[in-house]
Amino acid sequence: MELIIASTQSVVDSTLDVLPIVIFLFVFQRFVVGETLTNWKQISVGFLFVVVGLGLFLVGLEETLFPLGRLMAQQLTDPAFLYESAGKAVSALVWQDYYWVYLFALAIGFSTALAEPALIAVSMKANTVSGGAIGVWELRVAVAIGVGVGVSLGCFRIITGIPLHYFIAAAYLVVILQTIVAPKLIVPLAYDSGGVATSTVTVPLITALGLGLSEAVPGRSALLDGFGLVAFACLFPIISVLAYGQLAVLRARVSASETDSRNPDEEEDNAF
Repeated sequence: MELIIASTQSVVDSTLDVLPIVIFLFVFQRFVVGETLTNWKQISVGFLFVVVGLGLFLVGLEETLFPLGRLMAQQLTDPAFLYESAGKAVSALVWQDYYWVYLFALAIGFSTALAEPALIAVSMKANTVSGGAIGVWELRVAVAIGVGVGVSLGCFRIITGIPLHYFIAAAYLVVILQTIVAPKLIVPLAYDSGGVATSTVTVPLITALGLGLSEAVPGRSALLDGFGLVAFACLFPIISVLAYGQLAVLRARVSASETDSRNPDEEEDNAF
């Protein structure tokens, strides 16, 4: 019963949040564009789906993903688990002993990014626009690798307590250097990949993981250390997609050079 009440209240709140946007669009359409909506029934049904889906999604975050992320972080950083796996005393634990946390963060970052609906949509569009030059699965895997590495590195930052801006500054320096040498066609797509990789599936889970990890690791603050994983998840896909473009160019050059090296032999065979 409490869940039904919470879901209803969340739908109502979502309706009030979205309503100003809808009113603005209707007013703009009527008084600026000067035309009335011909498919207002379809738009009304779509608006209903949006507010109901958004409300239920927010309830799902509070009831499942956030508790799940905290639970997993607490289990992976449980003293009994760490001391048993590391075989050390309490005072002897160092950042290397949290390797299960890094592996889990890598796996959860990769899998959630791979399942992102926004990433799937962008990958399909990129494949269509590029005429098949950019593979759907290749782009999705490249982005997912970047998210996985970023989330894992973000967990390392939380455990060690190293300031966030060191990692962000170093990563952006790598992005700038890659942008200079990467194929120009892949650069805009790479910069968009960070945004589409951190959407409805990824953000709630890794946020819960960061908060849970900061609460479980001694000496860490949930406010100062718990946030920041989303920044890693946004930034490192840019690096991985730029690297994907660079590898694609390198592979094309190697293939072209192999083809050129075979041409003399083919001409000799043809001569006979």
